[in-house]
Amino acid sequence: MGTTVVESPPPLSTVHATALYVGALLGPAALLLPGLAVDLAGPASVISWGILLMLSALLAIVFAGLGRRFGSQAGVRAFTAERLGATAGRVVAHCFLGGVIIGAPLVCLIGGQYLAAPFGGSTPVVAGCAAVLLLLVLLVTLAGARAGTPLQLTLVILLIVLIGVAVLGSAIHADNAHWAPFAPHGAGGITSAAASLMLAFVGWEASASLTGRLRDARRQLPRVVTAAFIITSVVYLGLATSTVAVLGASTGTRTPLSDLLAAAVGPPGRILAALCAVALTLACTNAYLTGAAALIRTSTAIPRPSRRTPTRRHGLELAVGVSGFLVIGGVGIGWWTVDDLVAIPSTLFVAVYLGCTVSATLMTKSWLRAVSATAATASLALLTAGGWTVLVPVAIASATRIWTSNQSPAPTQRTPTGYGATRRWQC
Repeated sequence: MGTTVVESPPPLSTVHATALYVGALLGPAALLLPGLAVDLAGPASVISWGILLMLSALLAIVFAGLGRRFGSQAGVRAFTAERLGATAGRVVAHCFLGGVIIGAPLVCLIGGQYLAAPFGGSTPVVAGCAAVLLLLVLLVTLAGARAGTPLQLTLVILLIVLIGVAVLGSAIHADNAHWAPFAPHGAGGITSAAASLMLAFVGWEASASLTGRLRDARRQLPRVVTAAFIITSVVYLGLATSTVAVLGASTGTRTPLSDLLAAAVGPPGRILAALCAVALTLACTNAYLTGAAALIRTSTAIPRPSRRTPTRRHGLELAVGVSGFLVIGGVGIGWWTVDDLVAIPSTLFVAVYLGCTVSATLMTKSWLRAVSATAATASLALLTAGGWTVLVPVAIASATRIWTSNQSPAPTQRTPTGYGATRRWQC
Protein backbone atom coordinates (compact mmCIF):
# COMPACT_ATOMS: atom_id res chain seq x y z
CA MET A 1 0.00 0.00 0.00
CA GLY A 2 1.42 3.37 -0.99
CA THR A 3 1.33 6.42 1.22
CA THR A 4 -0.18 9.67 0.02
CA VAL A 5 2.45 12.37 -0.23
CA VAL A 6 1.28 15.92 0.27
CA GLU A 7 3.22 18.71 -1.35
CA SER A 8 2.42 21.91 0.51
CA PRO A 9 0.92 24.45 -1.88
CA PRO A 10 2.23 28.02 -1.83
CA PRO A 11 0.58 30.44 0.61
CA LEU A 12 -2.29 32.55 -0.68
CA SER A 13 -2.00 36.31 -0.97
CA THR A 14 -4.95 38.45 0.07
CA VAL A 15 -5.81 39.22 -3.58
CA HIS A 16 -5.74 35.58 -4.68
CA ALA A 17 -7.70 34.47 -1.61
CA THR A 18 -10.34 37.11 -2.33
CA ALA A 19 -10.54 35.88 -5.92
CA LEU A 20 -11.10 32.35 -4.66
CA TYR A 21 -13.90 33.41 -2.32
CA VAL A 22 -15.59 35.54 -4.98
CA GLY A 23 -15.32 32.70 -7.47
CA ALA A 24 -17.04 30.38 -5.01
CA LEU A 25 -19.75 32.86 -4.00
CA LEU A 26 -20.61 33.95 -7.53
CA GLY A 27 -21.86 30.52 -8.44
CA PRO A 28 -24.69 29.64 -10.82
CA ALA A 29 -26.92 32.11 -8.99
CA ALA A 30 -25.41 34.92 -11.05
CA LEU A 31 -26.45 33.21 -14.29
CA LEU A 32 -29.73 31.50 -13.44
CA LEU A 33 -31.54 33.00 -10.48
CA PRO A 34 -32.21 36.70 -11.24
CA GLY A 35 -34.86 35.83 -13.81
CA LEU A 36 -36.33 33.02 -11.74
CA ALA A 37 -36.71 35.32 -8.72
CA VAL A 38 -38.60 37.89 -10.79
CA ASP A 39 -40.93 35.17 -12.04
CA LEU A 40 -41.74 34.19 -8.44
CA ALA A 41 -41.88 37.56 -6.69
CA GLY A 42 -41.96 40.25 -9.36
CA PRO A 43 -39.97 43.42 -8.64
CA ALA A 44 -40.14 42.53 -4.93
CA SER A 45 -37.50 39.88 -5.70
CA VAL A 46 -34.92 42.52 -4.74
CA ILE A 47 -36.19 42.08 -1.17
CA SER A 48 -35.53 38.34 -1.41
CA TRP A 49 -31.99 39.07 -2.55
CA GLY A 50 -31.55 41.48 0.35
CA ILE A 51 -32.71 38.86 2.85
CA LEU A 52 -30.28 36.29 1.51
CA LEU A 53 -27.41 38.74 1.49
CA MET A 54 -28.04 39.56 5.15
CA LEU A 55 -27.93 35.86 5.97
CA SER A 56 -24.81 35.54 3.85
CA ALA A 57 -23.23 38.27 5.97
CA LEU A 58 -23.99 36.26 9.11
CA LEU A 59 -22.35 33.19 7.61
CA ALA A 60 -19.35 35.25 6.54
CA ILE A 61 -18.88 36.46 10.13
CA VAL A 62 -19.20 32.93 11.53
CA PHE A 63 -16.75 31.35 9.10
CA ALA A 64 -14.29 34.21 9.49
CA GLY A 65 -14.37 33.76 13.27
CA LEU A 66 -13.95 30.00 13.02
CA GLY A 67 -11.18 30.26 10.45
CA ARG A 68 -9.18 32.69 12.54
CA ARG A 69 -9.39 30.43 15.60
CA PHE A 70 -8.62 27.12 13.92
CA GLY A 71 -5.78 28.37 11.75
CA SER A 72 -4.15 25.64 9.68
CA GLN A 73 -6.77 23.07 10.75
CA ALA A 74 -9.65 25.14 9.38
CA GLY A 75 -12.34 23.32 7.48
CA VAL A 76 -15.96 22.34 7.73
CA ARG A 77 -15.10 18.96 9.25
CA ALA A 78 -12.99 20.53 11.99
CA PHE A 79 -15.53 23.27 12.67
CA THR A 80 -18.34 20.77 13.21
CA ALA A 81 -16.37 18.12 15.07
CA GLU A 82 -15.07 20.62 17.61
CA ARG A 83 -18.38 20.60 19.51
CA LEU A 84 -20.59 18.00 17.85
CA GLY A 85 -18.06 15.16 17.71
CA ALA A 86 -16.00 13.31 15.13
CA THR A 87 -18.95 11.50 13.55
CA ALA A 88 -20.82 14.75 12.96
CA GLY A 89 -17.64 16.16 11.43
CA ARG A 90 -17.49 13.24 9.01
CA VAL A 91 -21.16 13.70 8.10
CA VAL A 92 -20.60 17.36 7.27
CA ALA A 93 -17.46 16.53 5.27
CA HIS A 94 -19.36 13.89 3.28
CA CYS A 95 -22.22 16.32 2.63
CA PHE A 96 -19.73 18.88 1.38
CA LEU A 97 -17.99 16.39 -0.90
CA GLY A 98 -21.35 15.11 -2.14
CA GLY A 99 -22.43 18.67 -2.93
CA VAL A 100 -19.24 19.27 -4.91
CA ILE A 101 -19.44 15.98 -6.81
CA ILE A 102 -23.07 16.53 -7.81
CA GLY A 103 -22.90 20.32 -8.04
CA ALA A 104 -19.94 20.62 -10.42
CA PRO A 105 -21.81 19.05 -13.37
CA LEU A 106 -24.88 21.18 -12.59
CA VAL A 107 -22.82 24.37 -12.67
CA CYS A 108 -21.47 23.24 -16.04
CA LEU A 109 -25.04 22.64 -17.25
CA ILE A 110 -26.06 26.17 -16.27
CA GLY A 111 -23.02 27.52 -18.09
CA GLY A 112 -23.87 25.26 -21.01
CA GLN A 113 -27.25 26.96 -21.36
CA TYR A 114 -25.48 30.24 -22.06
CA LEU A 115 -23.00 28.66 -24.44
CA ALA A 116 -25.83 26.94 -26.32
CA ALA A 117 -28.01 30.07 -26.58
CA PRO A 118 -26.34 31.38 -29.79
CA PHE A 119 -26.93 27.95 -31.37
CA GLY A 120 -30.60 27.61 -30.52
CA GLY A 121 -30.30 26.34 -26.96
CA SER A 122 -31.69 22.84 -27.57
CA THR A 123 -31.25 20.30 -24.78
CA PRO A 124 -28.68 18.11 -26.62
CA VAL A 125 -26.59 21.19 -27.45
CA VAL A 126 -26.78 22.35 -23.81
CA ALA A 127 -25.63 18.91 -22.64
CA GLY A 128 -22.78 18.89 -25.16
CA CYS A 129 -21.57 22.34 -24.08
CA ALA A 130 -21.81 21.30 -20.42
CA ALA A 131 -19.73 18.18 -21.10
CA VAL A 132 -17.03 20.31 -22.76
CA LEU A 133 -17.00 22.70 -19.80
CA LEU A 134 -16.72 19.87 -17.29
CA LEU A 135 -13.87 18.30 -19.26
CA LEU A 136 -12.08 21.65 -19.33
CA VAL A 137 -12.54 22.08 -15.57
CA LEU A 138 -11.15 18.62 -14.86
CA LEU A 139 -8.17 19.20 -17.14
CA VAL A 140 -7.39 22.50 -15.41
CA THR A 141 -7.69 20.82 -12.00
CA LEU A 142 -5.51 17.86 -12.97
CA ALA A 143 -2.93 20.25 -14.38
CA GLY A 144 -2.64 21.79 -10.93
CA ALA A 145 -4.06 25.24 -11.73
CA ARG A 146 -5.66 25.75 -8.35
CA ALA A 147 -6.31 28.62 -6.00
CA GLY A 148 -3.41 31.02 -5.56
CA THR A 149 -2.49 31.00 -9.26
CA PRO A 150 -3.18 33.88 -11.64
CA LEU A 151 -5.89 31.79 -13.35
CA GLN A 152 -8.48 32.26 -10.61
CA LEU A 153 -7.82 35.99 -10.37
CA THR A 154 -8.09 36.38 -14.15
CA LEU A 155 -11.39 34.51 -14.28
CA VAL A 156 -12.94 36.57 -11.49
CA ILE A 157 -11.81 39.87 -13.03
CA LEU A 158 -13.25 38.85 -16.41
CA LEU A 159 -16.52 37.84 -14.75
CA ILE A 160 -16.92 41.12 -12.84
CA VAL A 161 -16.06 43.22 -15.90
CA LEU A 162 -18.67 41.46 -18.05
CA ILE A 163 -21.36 41.73 -15.38
CA GLY A 164 -20.47 45.42 -14.96
CA VAL A 165 -20.91 45.96 -18.70
CA ALA A 166 -24.29 44.20 -18.56
CA VAL A 167 -25.59 46.20 -15.58
CA LEU A 168 -24.26 49.64 -16.52
CA GLY A 169 -24.65 49.33 -20.27
CA SER A 170 -28.26 48.18 -20.13
CA ALA A 171 -29.28 50.94 -17.70
CA ILE A 172 -30.32 53.23 -20.57
CA HIS A 173 -33.11 50.75 -21.35
CA ALA A 174 -34.55 50.81 -17.82
CA ASP A 175 -38.26 51.51 -17.56
CA ASN A 176 -39.90 52.66 -14.32
CA ALA A 177 -43.11 50.93 -15.39
CA HIS A 178 -41.41 47.59 -14.80
CA TRP A 179 -41.50 48.22 -11.04
CA ALA A 180 -45.31 48.15 -10.84
CA PRO A 181 -46.98 46.22 -9.39
CA PHE A 182 -44.12 45.83 -6.94
CA ALA A 183 -45.25 42.62 -5.22
CA PRO A 184 -47.78 40.92 -7.53
CA HIS A 185 -47.62 37.67 -5.56
CA GLY A 186 -47.53 39.19 -2.09
CA ALA A 187 -45.37 38.08 0.81
CA GLY A 188 -45.68 34.46 -0.29
CA GLY A 189 -43.95 35.30 -3.54
CA ILE A 190 -41.08 36.95 -1.69
CA THR A 191 -40.71 33.88 0.55
CA SER A 192 -40.83 31.51 -2.42
CA ALA A 193 -38.19 33.54 -4.24
CA ALA A 194 -35.95 33.54 -1.16
CA ALA A 195 -36.19 29.75 -0.92
CA SER A 196 -35.37 29.33 -4.59
CA LEU A 197 -32.34 31.61 -4.20
CA MET A 198 -30.62 29.34 -1.68
CA LEU A 199 -27.85 28.73 -4.23
CA ALA A 200 -26.72 32.27 -3.43
CA PHE A 201 -25.82 30.93 0.04
CA VAL A 202 -23.31 28.49 -1.35
CA GLY A 203 -19.72 29.63 -1.19
CA TRP A 204 -18.39 30.42 2.26
CA GLU A 205 -17.87 26.78 3.18
CA ALA A 206 -16.06 26.05 -0.10
CA SER A 207 -13.06 28.16 0.86
CA ALA A 208 -13.09 27.38 4.57
CA SER A 209 -10.65 24.50 4.11
CA LEU A 210 -8.12 26.90 2.56
CA THR A 211 -7.84 29.26 5.51
CA GLY A 212 -4.66 27.50 6.56
CA ARG A 213 -3.02 28.53 3.29
CA LEU A 214 -3.14 32.22 4.15
CA ARG A 215 0.18 33.73 5.13
CA ASP A 216 -1.35 35.42 8.19
CA ALA A 217 -4.93 34.27 8.72
CA ARG A 218 -5.66 36.62 11.61
CA ARG A 219 -4.72 39.64 9.56
CA GLN A 220 -5.77 38.52 6.07
CA LEU A 221 -9.02 36.67 6.71
CA PRO A 222 -11.14 39.67 7.82
CA ARG A 223 -9.97 41.60 4.76
CA VAL A 224 -10.64 38.71 2.40
CA VAL A 225 -14.12 38.01 3.77
CA THR A 226 -15.09 41.69 3.82
CA ALA A 227 -13.90 42.28 0.27
CA ALA A 228 -15.59 39.12 -1.02
CA PHE A 229 -18.90 40.00 0.64
CA ILE A 230 -18.89 43.58 -0.70
CA ILE A 231 -18.04 42.46 -4.24
CA THR A 232 -20.66 39.73 -4.37
CA SER A 233 -23.32 41.93 -2.78
CA VAL A 234 -22.79 44.66 -5.37
CA VAL A 235 -22.86 42.12 -8.21
CA TYR A 236 -26.00 40.32 -7.02
CA LEU A 237 -27.95 43.46 -6.22
CA GLY A 238 -26.87 45.03 -9.50
CA LEU A 239 -28.07 42.01 -11.45
CA ALA A 240 -31.33 41.79 -9.50
CA THR A 241 -32.11 45.48 -10.01
CA SER A 242 -31.19 45.47 -13.70
CA THR A 243 -33.21 42.34 -14.36
CA VAL A 244 -36.33 44.07 -13.07
CA ALA A 245 -35.68 47.55 -14.48
CA VAL A 246 -34.52 46.52 -17.94
CA LEU A 247 -36.22 43.20 -18.67
CA GLY A 248 -39.32 43.46 -16.49
CA ALA A 249 -41.89 40.70 -16.86
CA SER A 250 -40.13 39.33 -19.93
CA THR A 251 -37.49 37.58 -17.82
CA GLY A 252 -39.06 34.13 -18.15
CA THR A 253 -35.77 32.93 -19.57
CA ARG A 254 -32.88 30.81 -18.38
CA THR A 255 -30.33 33.35 -19.62
CA PRO A 256 -31.21 36.79 -18.18
CA LEU A 257 -27.57 37.92 -18.18
CA SER A 258 -27.43 37.21 -21.90
CA ASP A 259 -30.47 39.45 -22.43
CA LEU A 260 -28.90 42.24 -20.37
CA LEU A 261 -25.67 42.10 -22.36
CA ALA A 262 -27.65 42.08 -25.61
CA ALA A 263 -29.44 45.23 -24.41
CA ALA A 264 -26.11 46.79 -23.46
CA VAL A 265 -24.00 46.10 -26.56
CA GLY A 266 -26.36 44.54 -29.10
CA PRO A 267 -26.12 41.04 -30.65
CA PRO A 268 -22.46 40.57 -29.63
CA GLY A 269 -23.73 40.66 -26.05
CA ARG A 270 -24.85 37.05 -26.27
CA ILE A 271 -21.33 36.04 -27.24
CA LEU A 272 -20.00 38.00 -24.28
CA ALA A 273 -22.55 36.23 -22.08
CA ALA A 274 -21.20 32.90 -23.27
CA LEU A 275 -17.68 34.03 -22.33
CA CYS A 276 -19.01 35.14 -18.95
CA ALA A 277 -20.59 31.72 -18.46
CA VAL A 278 -17.29 30.02 -19.19
CA ALA A 279 -15.43 32.29 -16.74
CA LEU A 280 -18.06 31.78 -14.05
CA THR A 281 -18.17 28.02 -14.52
CA LEU A 282 -14.40 27.68 -14.35
CA ALA A 283 -14.08 30.03 -11.37
CA CYS A 284 -16.86 28.36 -9.38
CA THR A 285 -15.93 24.74 -10.03
CA ASN A 286 -12.20 25.42 -9.61
CA ALA A 287 -12.92 26.97 -6.20
CA TYR A 288 -15.06 24.03 -5.11
CA LEU A 289 -12.69 21.35 -6.34
CA THR A 290 -9.86 23.19 -4.61
CA GLY A 291 -11.77 23.34 -1.33
CA ALA A 292 -12.78 19.69 -1.62
CA ALA A 293 -9.21 18.63 -2.34
CA ALA A 294 -8.00 20.57 0.70
CA LEU A 295 -10.67 18.91 2.85
CA ILE A 296 -9.60 15.47 1.66
CA ARG A 297 -5.93 16.33 2.17
CA THR A 298 -6.37 17.55 5.74
CA SER A 299 -8.67 14.64 6.61
CA THR A 300 -6.96 11.63 5.10
CA ALA A 301 -3.56 12.42 3.66
CA ILE A 302 -0.33 11.69 5.53
CA PRO A 303 2.35 14.30 4.95
CA ARG A 304 5.92 13.07 4.57
CA PRO A 305 9.13 15.07 4.40
CA SER A 306 10.42 13.23 1.35
CA ARG A 307 9.20 14.40 -2.04
CA ARG A 308 10.61 11.53 -4.05
CA THR A 309 8.26 9.76 -6.44
CA PRO A 310 5.12 11.42 -5.04
CA THR A 311 1.88 9.53 -5.52
CA ARG A 312 -1.18 11.59 -6.40
CA ARG A 313 -4.68 10.34 -6.11
CA HIS A 314 -7.33 11.69 -8.39
CA GLY A 315 -10.34 10.11 -6.72
CA LEU A 316 -12.13 13.47 -6.49
CA GLU A 317 -11.74 14.21 -10.18
CA LEU A 318 -12.83 10.66 -11.05
CA ALA A 319 -15.95 10.98 -8.89
CA VAL A 320 -16.83 14.32 -10.51
CA GLY A 321 -16.30 12.78 -13.95
CA VAL A 322 -18.61 9.85 -13.20
CA SER A 323 -21.21 12.17 -11.69
CA GLY A 324 -20.94 14.42 -14.73
CA PHE A 325 -21.51 11.49 -17.08
CA LEU A 326 -24.71 10.57 -15.20
CA VAL A 327 -26.05 14.08 -14.55
CA ILE A 328 -25.25 15.64 -17.93
CA GLY A 329 -26.08 12.47 -19.83
CA GLY A 330 -29.43 12.18 -18.07
CA VAL A 331 -30.31 15.76 -18.94
CA GLY A 332 -29.21 15.26 -22.53
CA ILE A 333 -31.53 12.30 -23.10
CA GLY A 334 -34.40 13.83 -21.16
CA TRP A 335 -34.41 11.68 -18.00
CA TRP A 336 -34.40 14.78 -15.80
CA THR A 337 -33.82 18.54 -15.98
CA VAL A 338 -31.50 20.96 -14.24
CA ASP A 339 -34.42 22.17 -12.13
CA ASP A 340 -35.02 18.60 -10.95
CA LEU A 341 -31.46 18.21 -9.68
CA VAL A 342 -30.31 21.64 -8.57
CA ALA A 343 -31.98 21.37 -5.14
CA ILE A 344 -29.87 18.33 -4.16
CA PRO A 345 -26.43 20.01 -3.85
CA SER A 346 -28.10 23.12 -2.42
CA THR A 347 -29.59 21.04 0.41
CA LEU A 348 -26.25 19.31 1.03
CA PHE A 349 -24.46 22.64 1.35
CA VAL A 350 -27.15 23.99 3.69
CA ALA A 351 -26.62 20.87 5.84
CA VAL A 352 -22.93 21.80 5.97
CA TYR A 353 -23.86 25.28 7.17
CA LEU A 354 -26.17 23.86 9.81
CA GLY A 355 -23.49 21.63 11.29
CA CYS A 356 -20.87 24.39 11.32
CA THR A 357 -23.12 27.08 12.76
CA VAL A 358 -24.56 24.84 15.49
CA SER A 359 -21.04 23.90 16.54
CA ALA A 360 -20.01 27.55 16.43
CA THR A 361 -22.96 28.45 18.67
CA LEU A 362 -21.73 25.96 21.27
CA MET A 363 -18.06 26.99 21.17
CA THR A 364 -18.21 30.78 20.93
CA LYS A 365 -19.17 33.50 23.36
CA SER A 366 -20.84 36.90 23.42
CA TRP A 367 -21.94 38.48 20.12
CA LEU A 368 -20.43 35.76 17.93
CA ARG A 369 -22.61 33.16 19.66
CA ALA A 370 -25.71 35.25 18.85
CA VAL A 371 -24.63 35.58 15.21
CA SER A 372 -23.94 31.83 15.00
CA ALA A 373 -27.29 30.96 16.55
CA THR A 374 -29.12 33.22 14.09
CA ALA A 375 -27.27 31.68 11.17
CA ALA A 376 -28.01 28.18 12.46
CA THR A 377 -31.72 28.98 12.74
CA ALA A 378 -31.77 30.32 9.20
CA SER A 379 -29.90 27.26 7.92
CA LEU A 380 -32.39 24.93 9.61
CA ALA A 381 -35.29 26.85 8.04
CA LEU A 382 -33.70 26.56 4.59
CA LEU A 383 -32.99 22.86 5.12
CA THR A 384 -36.57 22.05 6.02
CA ALA A 385 -37.79 24.15 3.08
CA GLY A 386 -35.92 21.81 0.74
CA GLY A 387 -38.73 19.26 0.77
CA TRP A 388 -37.81 15.70 -0.16
CA THR A 389 -34.14 16.64 -0.77
CA VAL A 390 -33.61 16.72 3.01
CA LEU A 391 -33.58 12.93 2.75
CA VAL A 392 -30.21 13.11 0.97
CA PRO A 393 -28.19 14.51 3.93
CA VAL A 394 -30.22 12.26 6.25
CA ALA A 395 -29.16 9.24 4.20
CA ILE A 396 -25.53 10.40 4.25
CA ALA A 397 -25.68 10.85 8.01
CA SER A 398 -27.15 7.37 8.50
CA ALA A 399 -24.58 5.73 6.22
CA THR A 400 -21.73 7.58 7.91
CA ARG A 401 -22.89 6.56 11.36
CA ILE A 402 -23.24 2.90 10.34
CA TRP A 403 -19.82 2.93 8.68
CA THR A 404 -18.22 4.61 11.71
CA SER A 405 -19.76 2.15 14.15
CA ASN A 406 -18.22 -0.73 12.19
CA GLN A 407 -14.72 0.71 12.33
CA SER A 408 -12.24 -0.27 15.03
CA PRO A 409 -9.92 2.65 15.80
CA ALA A 410 -6.27 1.84 16.18
CA PRO A 411 -5.07 1.79 19.81
CA THR A 412 -2.56 4.57 19.13
CA GLN A 413 -5.01 6.77 17.26
CA ARG A 414 -5.34 10.24 18.73
CA THR A 415 -7.87 12.93 18.03
CA PRO A 416 -6.04 16.07 16.87
CA THR A 417 -7.05 19.44 18.14
CA GLY A 418 -9.84 20.83 16.01
CA TYR A 419 -11.43 17.43 15.21
CA GLY A 420 -13.48 16.88 18.29
CA ALA A 421 -11.16 18.13 21.00
CA THR A 422 -12.86 19.86 23.90
CA ARG A 423 -11.44 23.30 23.43
CA ARG A 424 -13.49 26.41 24.24
CA TRP A 425 -13.11 29.53 22.17
CA GLN A 426 -14.07 32.88 23.56
CA CYS A 427 -14.79 36.02 21.61
